[in-house]
Amino acid sequence: MASNSIALRLSGLFALVALLVFLLIGWVLYLQVDKGLGRLPAAELDARYSVLESAVTRYGNPEHWAKINAKLKLLSEEDKRIHFWVVSDNPQYEFGNPDANIRQFAMGRPGMRDLQLPDREFPLKVLISQFPAKDQRPPLRFLIAIDMQTFWDTQHRLLIALISLAAVGILLASALGYWVARIGLKPLVSLSLEAQKLAPPRLSGRLQLSSLPPELDQFVTSFNSTLERVEQAYSRLESFNADVAHELRSPLTNLIGQTQVALTRGRSAEHYFEVLQSNLEELERLRSIINDMLFLASADQGSKATELTCASLAEEVATTLDYLDFILEDAQVQVEVHGDASAPIEKAHLRRALINLLHNAVQHTGPGQVIRVDIHGDEQQASVGVANPGGAIADEHLPKLFERFYRVDASRSNSGANHGLGLAIVKAIALMHGGSVFVRSEGGINTFGINLPC
Repeated sequence: MASNSIALRLSGLFALVALLVFLLIGWVLYLQVDKGLGRLPAAELDARYSVLESAVTRYGNPEHWAKINAKLKLLSEEDKRIHFWVVSDNPQYEFGNPDANIRQFAMGRPGMRDLQLPDREFPLKVLISQFPAKDQRPPLRFLIAIDMQTFWDTQHRLLIALISLAAVGILLASALGYWVARIGLKPLVSLSLEAQKLAPPRLSGRLQLSSLPPELDQFVTSFNSTLERVEQAYSRLESFNADVAHELRSPLTNLIGQTQVALTRGRSAEHYFEVLQSNLEELERLRSIINDMLFLASADQGSKATELTCASLAEEVATTLDYLDFILEDAQVQVEVHGDASAPIEKAHLRRALINLLHNAVQHTGPGQVIRVDIHGDEQQASVGVANPGGAIADEHLPKLFERFYRVDASRSNSGANHGLGLAIVKAIALMHGGSVFVRSEGGINTFGINLPC
């Protein structure tokens, strides 16, 4: 499994959270136990002192002191952690053979203190008390000490236990977190397996929302929407490829056929000239198709019109009509231009769009009829609409008329003169200017046009 899988990431986060929680709880617990253990030695010393205090204070003769010595010796033998020292000017009233270090320590202030002896790793907790002289007994310094090693060992074992429990807890949290993450990610795994089945040409399927957690609904909805767009694009691409093959096959077939016929037997120079002229026309058509396809490919890559000039659209239409003068004369149609507006345009591109719009209108206008060009504009947008009389176009065709190689069946008779990219180029030029296209079919008039931002 990949090191950056979501399940491993989540288990790592679970481990990190567990580490922080165990550190916090363990630290607080250790402080509380350490505080409690720190009080135990003093409490035990106080308890033992309270038992012996009355006996030491009450009696002051040698007979009674001998009994106290015996009791101190018995207590020392019963619990090796406890040590007793009695320091006095009279050796008869001393206990525990105090050396110079003990004697010097005993002369300090009374109370609870720590004593570090050279032969011990851990200090002793010592309760120093002072008894005044009584009868024959001189003043005494009474020391009760307890060995701290047991408490330090307990603290050490507690620390080891807390660290071990934390390590085990972190491992368990990681393992359980990984298991929980795997269970929680099952819907995502199912989505991945389902998505892997969606490949061309099987793009019609969609991811199901019924059994998914709410957190994945938005993702699946967006993914299905993307699939729909991909399916539409793939369908258009398939249709485009088929249309390209069809459009290129026709002139190539004509070229090959005419050339083969011309080469079957000897021909006159005039006949060869006619064949070459016919081939030239087919080659020109091929070049036109290829140039148009290259232009559309450039537009698809996001090309924009950059050399913008604010110009009169009516003047651009007039210039285009001059260019199409012979075509209009051959078709025996007239063009009327109404209105005017100014817009920032790249003239070469706009004239190409106008040529395509007017040429499309001429192809579908009968002799003696009039093509009308309406130009409108305001502060935000200018539009050029080219209207020609013609048969009504069904509503289902209108949104597709600016797609590549798309033709209404009734107009296929003109396919030899029109390879189906003219209106697609108009749309591309409109998008390059940040505009749009429009089409209407009302009352026997079909209008194709372009909107340009001002």
